[in-house]
Amino acid sequence: MVRANRAVAELTDKILTTRPPQLTIRDLKLTFVLRHDHCLSIGRSVARAMATRKLDSVQFKILTEKHSFDCTPADLLRFGKQLNAFFADCQDAFAGLTTLELQNLRFGESDLPNILGTCKRLEYLSLALCDAGIGSLKFEHDRLVELKIEYGEYETVELCRLPMLQRMTCDFWDHDRNPLVFGFVPQLSKLSLLNFVATNVTLPLSQLLANVPDICDHFINNKIWVRPESPRVLSPVLSKLRIVNLDNIREGSDISWTMFILEAAPSLEELSITVWDHACHGKLAEKTDVKWEPCDSDFKHANLANKLTIFGFQPDKNFMGYVTHVVKAAVRIKEVTLHDMKVCNTCVTDGVELCPSRYPRTSEEKYSCFEKIIEGLVMSSPVMIHFWS
Repeated sequence: MVRANRAVAELTDKILTTRPPQLTIRDLKLTFVLRHDHCLSIGRSVARAMATRKLDSVQFKILTEKHSFDCTPADLLRFGKQLNAFFADCQDAFAGLTTLELQNLRFGESDLPNILGTCKRLEYLSLALCDAGIGSLKFEHDRLVELKIEYGEYETVELCRLPMLQRMTCDFWDHDRNPLVFGFVPQLSKLSLLNFVATNVTLPLSQLLANVPDICDHFINNKIWVRPESPRVLSPVLSKLRIVNLDNIREGSDISWTMFILEAAPSLEELSITVWDHACHGKLAEKTDVKWEPCDSDFKHANLANKLTIFGFQPDKNFMGYVTHVVKAAVRIKEVTLHDMKVCNTCVTDGVELCPSRYPRTSEEKYSCFEKIIEGLVMSSPVMIHFWS
């Protein structure tokens, strides 16, 4: 690791000092380990090149000497101090960064604001196992377009003022409370959430989301963790929602509850549902079914015209009835795509016993499913139902 890090530092200096003066480097991506001597060399080489204005886009991906899940709280504090030392000595380099990826750090109260205040050109920030202890992570930045946070101990992520933010990912917070506080984020259009909780607490979307027109909701550890709500409560929040991906719903769970999103999102154009189990994620949580009752038996949706996609489809009452219900409600839907169960390579490698699939494979089986789905439906235009194994 030390030898590779030294090579990165030496090669970076060589490239940046020997390039022809008229040559502009469009995209410089550097990945290196957080060791002060090598970091200092890299930072100073980059700062000198930035001073000539011959670098358009610069990315730092800063690793640590320990892998994420081998780090103790003491390691996080130590790596945080090392980053602060590097940052203090190379602020000119940080000031020109457009992408910054950090891992395995514990921030002090002023550390993150100082970094964001200096990295004025930053457009992408990724924090993996970076936290503030039991405190909050607060973000203010004029140019940040994408923010990704994975793991870490924190109470909340506060998006205070991010006028250019378009995409936000918040994965694996370890408590059962709302992790996000939305401030001024007028351009936020895609939100990806992936939770890992050990309780049966569910979160109401009406409290979690605001002004998010394009959202991807993820479910992990086979837990359904959002609470169905009435359209009256949710519609003001989901009125501009266009695309929804519901992932990692446990096999055998009733999926009819997902209709509450369709009822509350009049602008929805695409809906994708993935049903599968991951034994490789550890002990499976107890199967959870959400109780849902339609608000209007004659409910119609005018904008779900593009497609409904289901991964993990099985020819049973759960799936067949759901597809029929959606096709009946979505009066302009053009396409339904039904896939077999996804296969997790890790589960296969570990020899995990998988549930046998009854997915229709012959033409006769597929046609029989099609007939049962559309039986009794009156449609203004034909819908294409594709079976992809």
